[in-house]
Amino acid sequence: MSAISKAMEKLMANSSVLRTMFEEGKQMAVKYGKENVFDFSLGNPSTPTPPEFNDAIRQVLDENDSFSLHSYMSNAGYEETRAAIADDLNKRFGSHYGFKDIAMTVGAANAIVAALKVLTDPGDEVVVFAPYFLEYGNYISNFGAVTTVVPPNPPTFIPDPEEFRNALNERTKAVIINNPNNPTGIVYSEDAIKEIAAVLEEAQKKYGHSIYLITDEPYRELVYDGVQVPFIAGYYRNTLMAYSFSKAMSVPGERIGYLAVSPDADEADRISTGLGIAIRVLGCVNEPSLQQKAIVKVLDKFTDVSVYDTNRKILMAGLDKAGLEYVRPDGAFYLFVKTPTEDDREFSERAKNKYHMLLSPGSAFCCPGYVRIAYCVARDTIERALPLFEQLAEEYR
Repeated sequence: MSAISKAMEKLMANSSVLRTMFEEGKQMAVKYGKENVFDFSLGNPSTPTPPEFNDAIRQVLDENDSFSLHSYMSNAGYEETRAAIADDLNKRFGSHYGFKDIAMTVGAANAIVAALKVLTDPGDEVVVFAPYFLEYGNYISNFGAVTTVVPPNPPTFIPDPEEFRNALNERTKAVIINNPNNPTGIVYSEDAIKEIAAVLEEAQKKYGHSIYLITDEPYRELVYDGVQVPFIAGYYRNTLMAYSFSKAMSVPGERIGYLAVSPDADEADRISTGLGIAIRVLGCVNEPSLQQKAIVKVLDKFTDVSVYDTNRKILMAGLDKAGLEYVRPDGAFYLFVKTPTEDDREFSERAKNKYHMLLSPGSAFCCPGYVRIAYCVARDTIERALPLFEQLAEEYR
């Protein structure tokens, strides 16, 4: 009898394509030379962390004695940190969060998992919109809930309201939306959010229970051309907003984020109480104390988005020249490219084996026929890869 659980055996057999490619990229860099490998697989921020963030950490170390800094606190985090985040949200979006509505988390992933722990029972359904970050399915299955996928809606990839309506039923407990979106880079407009909210309001009345919208927003500050990201909680009261500082501050390894429960949501107080318990029983116990104290000093400091914008424009121009179709990204740092063959995995393998380019297949996001390019890399990497994209595309003509 295997020591490994059946559930883990399944996860091991279907390990993250993105992480696998990331590890392959490191091996290829050793074999071929780092400069000869073009790794567009992982959304690992490449812009410098705002210097104020590092300064804040030094200040926290200087201002606090070791015992008070490194001790336990409430499972949901320091009250002063949660209050500062609530005040920042209220200032920016005209909301009325209090510190009790904010739970500090170990990144956005922990925020989503904690929300699902609080909300779902085995057999409940959680709806996601394809293409989507495939780890959502793992987060959902952790608690015996079921992932229901709304089919992709190319070329805009804005969810089709009727398809969404058809995905909802009496077992639906939550919906996850990622805005700006990974992998497409699109930003759901105000009109799109209003349509999603209207469908949810209709479903709540039809099925007689609350349906919660979990918004995954780590790319909220990474937008271009003046595009605005709607504050979703302002359109749908049963909203739980997951946020991470990883992308906008280029600190993914620090694992610091939060979940904001709309104070107008049904049973908001009970959900907030449950989150503190969920964080504990999921094994996180609490969030990193140093990061909590530092982050309040730099809530308005973000990485230089113009670097990603330049990469985006160079890449789009190069793909236009290569004759490859793509979804124009208004946010995040991903570009979703239509493959000239239906077999996106074959296209990705050819790019890797022949041109040493690592592209994430769209089938890894439940949307075959596309590949995702993460352009959060050095500009030189993109510029040197453009002729390779042309050669690769030419092979399919």
